[in-house]
Amino acid sequence: MAGHYSTFDLAAVALGSGIWLPIFLSCQGILMATTPLVAHLVGASQLQATRMPLQIGLLLALVLSVIAVYLLQNSDLLLQAMAIKPELAQRTHQYLTAISWGFPALFIYQLLRCYIEGFGKTRPAMLIAALALLCNIPLNYVLIYGELGFPALGAEGCGWASNIIMWVMLFSMLFYLLRHSLFNQLHLFSQWQKPRIDTFWPFLRLGLPIGVALLIEVSMFTLIGLLLADLGETQVGAHQITISFTGLIFMLPLSLSMAMTIRVGHQLGRKNLAAASFTARCGLQLSLMIAASAACLIWLFRHDIAGLYTDDPQLLQISATLLLVAVIFQFPDALQITTSGILRGYKDTSVPLVLVFLAYWCLGLPLGYLLAKTDLLVEPMGALGFWYGLLGGLTCGAILLLARYSILRRRYVA
Repeated sequence: MAGHYSTFDLAAVALGSGIWLPIFLSCQGILMATTPLVAHLVGASQLQATRMPLQIGLLLALVLSVIAVYLLQNSDLLLQAMAIKPELAQRTHQYLTAISWGFPALFIYQLLRCYIEGFGKTRPAMLIAALALLCNIPLNYVLIYGELGFPALGAEGCGWASNIIMWVMLFSMLFYLLRHSLFNQLHLFSQWQKPRIDTFWPFLRLGLPIGVALLIEVSMFTLIGLLLADLGETQVGAHQITISFTGLIFMLPLSLSMAMTIRVGHQLGRKNLAAASFTARCGLQLSLMIAASAACLIWLFRHDIAGLYTDDPQLLQISATLLLVAVIFQFPDALQITTSGILRGYKDTSVPLVLVFLAYWCLGLPLGYLLAKTDLLVEPMGALGFWYGLLGGLTCGAILLLARYSILRRRYVA
């Protein structure tokens, strides 16, 4: 919707996403420690003990939301340092300020979602996401284009729409928890225990590596948008279109990855190592099937996909070319995220963090920069060069993570 409003506003949303997404995902990664901790306790039939990781997570979510709101509302300092055009910087800052007020709701919602998913209950989050999408469409339309008496806010309107949706999602999740008989019996929001420093350590030991790993991965994607800023709105817009659609497709292997964390965690909580291994093998096979289907979809309809976002002929052509690279990278992307979920089920997060850093920041991003903005290897390729770098980094990451899982599985069996 921002792309059809103007290429300029699409660029503002792209740059803004490049700032708020790393903040959100790194904080979300810390909170994602809730899922394996709860899954192991559920597998061991210790349901009452699941209150502790939830209560610790709530305190962390509140602290992280304060930090996130502060950083986003002071993003103008970062935008000025990047020497972006003043008008584009102002539009991006407006977008980030608008969306920032939804982050407390978003973090608490993500924590509650991770908690119930530790019980294997994934349907509520799906239904809430569907509700959020249905609400987001008209809200975006009204606030971006200025309907029903509202002013046309462009990128800023997109930020306010997302802000409102974050609160809708939180209240929907609270409604579910308060009405569900199982969670009522657990007294989740009462019988609070006094927090101790030593109770935070198991949570942070799992969560911090997940958060940093997610930050490393997503920052590789989003930093590209920032590095492309000096090449003009068309390059930034093409990158954002490709990221937007591939990010949509990515939700399928990402969901499978979360399922792997839950199911593997349950089996390990029951001390059933053979079942955990079987679950992981099924997950990897499913990830390849998802990747093959997504690759065919993108290859056959790449021009139509780009046309959903813009009518600009030049932007359409560049976006369709980037989508061709995205066809290939569906396979390593699906494998690496699924393997990451399996490793989280084993409560293994520190080593994958190192592997992700080596693959993405020591290989993928430098290679992309060389191809995109220098003539050391080939003539500068712009956004296309960065996408070749992404492909190299994701392939390396998938290989390293699969090797780590193979070593860990043999260690558990032994």
